[in-house]
Amino acid sequence: MNNLSDLLTIETNNITPKKGHILISEPFLNDHYFKRSVVLLAEHNDEGSFGIIMNKPVDAGFNEMVKDFPDFNSKMFLGGPVKTDNLFFIHTHGDKVDGSAVIQEGLYWGGDVEQIKEMITLKLIKPNEIRFYVGYSGWASGQLEEELKRNSWVVSKMKSESLLITDPDELWQESLRYLGEKYSLWGRFPSEPAFN
Repeated sequence: MNNLSDLLTIETNNITPKKGHILISEPFLNDHYFKRSVVLLAEHNDEGSFGIIMNKPVDAGFNEMVKDFPDFNSKMFLGGPVKTDNLFFIHTHGDKVDGSAVIQEGLYWGGDVEQIKEMITLKLIKPNEIRFYVGYSGWASGQLEEELKRNSWVVSKMKSESLLITDPDELWQESLRYLGEKYSLWGRFPSEPAFN
């Protein structure tokens, strides 16, 4: 039987971070933003990395936080600690939104916000096809690699439709299941070990 130390220091699955991959936080990462988070990497290169936390909805609804958009029955999400006064979005309509950047097949970052507003008004885009975020997550050159060496994250892949339709409260555990039995055990660890 593996002890807790073994489970937290197991070798990663040899997937290197790149655009379109996800970062899954280790179970006891004690960080306000990244605790039990799943981060989708929108970019990763020699200059650094940036992405968005996929599973941190905020309490306020979309139109409570964003006043210059048409009515849209959608949650808002915290994308990370950087530029939390800015609005970011990912979506599945890259072929219809000018300026969209591909993250992975079927999933795009940003684009023409006026086209997004029009699509919302015409009901051409649904909440499970777009997510809005305040802030993003960023790493300087080499910083993410150092965090990976400390086993703060595990790199994995997940299909775009799974990222957008999985309940945010279940996404962290669901992501671990993709990695196999050793990692799925992480989901059984209490979020606050001191209170176990």
